[in-house]
Amino acid sequence: MLTRLAVGLRPSVTDVVGQRVAAKIKNELHLPVRFVRIVKIFTIEGLCEDEVRTIAASGVLHDPVVQEASLSPLSPGGAETDWVVEIAFRPGVTDNEGRTARDTVALALGLDEARRRELAVYTASQYHIAGLPDAAAAERVAVDLLGNDLLQRHEIASGESWRAAPGFAPKAAKVTGQASSTVETPDLFNMLEDQMLALGRSRTLALSLPEWWAIREYFGRPGFKMRRVVWGLIHNPTDVELECIAQTWSEHCKHKIFNAVIDYRDEEAGTDEVIESLYKTYIQGSTRDIRQALGKDDFCLSVFSDNAGVVRFTEDMHLCIKVETHNSPSALDPYGGALTGIVGVNRDPMGTGMGANLLCNTDVFCFASPFWEGQLPPRLLHPRRVLEGVREGVEHGGNKSGVPTVNGSLVFDERFLGKPLVFCGTVGMLPATLCGKPSYVKKALPGDYIVMVGGRVGKDGIHGATFSSEELHEGSPATAVQIGDPITQRRMYDFLMRARDQGLYHAITDNGAGGLSSSVGEMARDSGGCELHLDRVPLKYDGLAPWEILTSEAQERMTVAVPPEHIPAFMKLSREMGVESTELGLFTNSGYLRVHYGNRTVAYIDMDFLHDGTPRMRLAATWKRPAIARTEPTLPAGGHGELLTRMLARLNICSKEYVVRQYDHEVKGGSAVKPLCGVRRDGPSDGGVLRPDLSRPEGVALSHGICPRYSDIDTYWMMAAAIDEAVRGAVAVGADPARLAGVDNFCWCDPVESEKTPDGRYKLAQLVRANKALAHFCLALRVPCVSGKDSMKNDYSGGGAKISIPPTVLFSVMGFVPDVARVVTSDFKAPGDLVYLLGVTRAELGASELAGELGFTSPDVPQVDAVSARERYRGLHAAIRQGLVSACHDCSDGGLAVALAEMALAGRAGADLDLAAAPAAPGLTDLELLYSESQSRLVVTVAPQHRAAFEALFAGQAVGLLGAVTDGDVLILRRGDAILCAETPDALAQAFKSTLDW
Repeated sequence: MLTRLAVGLRPSVTDVVGQRVAAKIKNELHLPVRFVRIVKIFTIEGLCEDEVRTIAASGVLHDPVVQEASLSPLSPGGAETDWVVEIAFRPGVTDNEGRTARDTVALALGLDEARRRELAVYTASQYHIAGLPDAAAAERVAVDLLGNDLLQRHEIASGESWRAAPGFAPKAAKVTGQASSTVETPDLFNMLEDQMLALGRSRTLALSLPEWWAIREYFGRPGFKMRRVVWGLIHNPTDVELECIAQTWSEHCKHKIFNAVIDYRDEEAGTDEVIESLYKTYIQGSTRDIRQALGKDDFCLSVFSDNAGVVRFTEDMHLCIKVETHNSPSALDPYGGALTGIVGVNRDPMGTGMGANLLCNTDVFCFASPFWEGQLPPRLLHPRRVLEGVREGVEHGGNKSGVPTVNGSLVFDERFLGKPLVFCGTVGMLPATLCGKPSYVKKALPGDYIVMVGGRVGKDGIHGATFSSEELHEGSPATAVQIGDPITQRRMYDFLMRARDQGLYHAITDNGAGGLSSSVGEMARDSGGCELHLDRVPLKYDGLAPWEILTSEAQERMTVAVPPEHIPAFMKLSREMGVESTELGLFTNSGYLRVHYGNRTVAYIDMDFLHDGTPRMRLAATWKRPAIARTEPTLPAGGHGELLTRMLARLNICSKEYVVRQYDHEVKGGSAVKPLCGVRRDGPSDGGVLRPDLSRPEGVALSHGICPRYSDIDTYWMMAAAIDEAVRGAVAVGADPARLAGVDNFCWCDPVESEKTPDGRYKLAQLVRANKALAHFCLALRVPCVSGKDSMKNDYSGGGAKISIPPTVLFSVMGFVPDVARVVTSDFKAPGDLVYLLGVTRAELGASELAGELGFTSPDVPQVDAVSARERYRGLHAAIRQGLVSACHDCSDGGLAVALAEMALAGRAGADLDLAAAPAAPGLTDLELLYSESQSRLVVTVAPQHRAAFEALFAGQAVGLLGAVTDGDVLILRRGDAILCAETPDALAQAFKSTLDW
């Protein structure tokens, strides 16, 4: 029996959420609306009507002070309501609120275990809207704003019909299906090449033709064919085996392009070379060389071998960091994709070493303009909706997990319309030792039980790994989207930390891309094999085939290796803490991954073939510098003052306070430098600083660099600028430049030449140049990469259009801060403080924010002088350690003028500054001096009494005293006797904050 319980606000209570929805309808859809009233619907299955009345009367699912609950439909808008729209999840989509409501109802009624299993609660949101003119407008609101048809259904009733017959029929979002043991065996050995490729497309396997031939050759080996017969298998691979291999060999998991052999030709230099592996040569190789150079000062402990990179922090504590992307799912469902992204990357530190405590999150988002206008290609959502969904998803994932979000940014470019980039990162803490052993060392042993902990398995997330290895298209599978549950994951996390401290398991990893296929397959490499029983896996609902159980990426799951002697204690603790744990088999040393369903073997694969049998790609790359015309910028008629306010209002420069304020950066109480700073907490910080151990003075700084615009000219300097921006941001807040760890996240358009990508050689050459720059500048600045990820198919095809993202690298830095009492923020502090510019300004306006604002072009992309930058950062750190610096801000998007304006508005203080004193190349125009984005520059303020000591630290370096902070309320920028602009900090703040002041 299904019973609907409606919960709404009492008439005397203002519907604030409804007001927000009404504002979004007006602002985003430009439709007339007078008000929106919201009613929450709980559809309850498994209770009689009297029990539901008891739930309503006792306030189990509502707050009786401000809400009312009724078994009859509510009509909060009364006769003024024009349309009623109800949004509910489709069957099989995770309903976190419904799950929590079910547990709450069961607890309140004291239901026994049998009745708990029969109980289900499905939630929906009902919107009573006044002002919409017609059914088409109501449909548009339902589809384009309130719901996502991929994951949700909607119902619409006019106000007139609602008043005549209020309510919608109760519906259960229940998957109806029967347990399935079906295992298909495609006749691979009788397929032509086109048929193999067609099979791959139909199953979203993302396998290339050489990979199909490798699979066929392997399963056709005579000795292996005979071995398979023993287990009841024929020579053709089962669908379980094909899916397992496809997940393991996917670009997402195997990074095949980064490990390919590349024939690289540089036409500009006239050279040819063969690169055996971008990853091994430039990323892994540079880190290896840095660690050797550091010698006894090497602080890296585990790099590129675990879910996150681990570094030494103090003698008692290690830190680990991982940054992931969740681009493709976020394009289909921004909320679910981003929520899964943040809770998913939280599991990476949880599965690093023996398991890390979560310290903080970071996030960086790349979107098209939220003010984008035009006809959207098929399957794409409006950028404003993508932004709002991603923001909310990360907010819910981070805030509800109790993990602070301390650093991030938003980047805008129209090419992100095809696919947004959603970077989510997490830092974790590990005690130096656990049970007398190094905490970052783990290994599954033969005889250990395979135990899955946490959530149940459903169809959500199937083909996530292979889907993210392809371009987005009109037929991309909705099942690739998962919706995470931070509450369930938090409970699992608390349990695992207790089990870790009691030494109850040997190894742990998360169920991310590829699900059990990847987690068990990876852990089984340590032991040498495994026996996995899929019929034991707890399911959300019946109807999953064995291959779906194996590869589902349903969230909130970890896999642990539990020794037999600890199984009773592990399971007992799991039950006590309300976490579901299930024993699925054994780790072995057989050399094979053997998978069972019931009494049948459904997969039998050699571990070496599964992990090392991927054919290496051989690719060709050709670099030819693009021809970019040089056109001259013209100062607008309003002069430099008006231009400065326009620059502050640009999407890539303006305040992101609207987004920052949605995230909790204070939970745990360790933040020292927050995302916003200044007297009104509305100025931008260069990085975040936390104190992991509140009993000690050391802190950890987090910063990042991302400069996709520069890729239009040269990805080499794009990469260099991203590394330099991340490093100087960390140093600017107090990090030691000798103790910085890097994380590289590459997001690229398809770089493999094909009919669909005729410019593949150039795009691959761009990737080569970015990797060369990474190795060069990481070595020069002594920043070892400890972790990273690549996402290589960020293209969209549909409606006759192809949209490719600009080649993008997010470079994140985690730095050691010796004493959080010495951290520095970017706001002007006191009248009389001297204002210095560190570093040289050059004529480098190529792909700059000024070029975007004024519409000119230049080939002069900013370059990085690593030698002088390294000395500058060391000097700055020494000055900060000595307490000589009162404020510090790096020059990045918008150059020197924007940096000075941000410092003034943050401190609500004026300054009188002569830019003629700035270290600069000769012959710069005013626009170049103000807005050039030359790298490695910082603006620093110093109290007058510290002048001599500060200048002594920078003797022989490029440093200029521009002037001083004043007690007036005007920021004056002059060049000699000529005043370029004079603006009040309040006017600058208004320009800075107005663009995204939603």
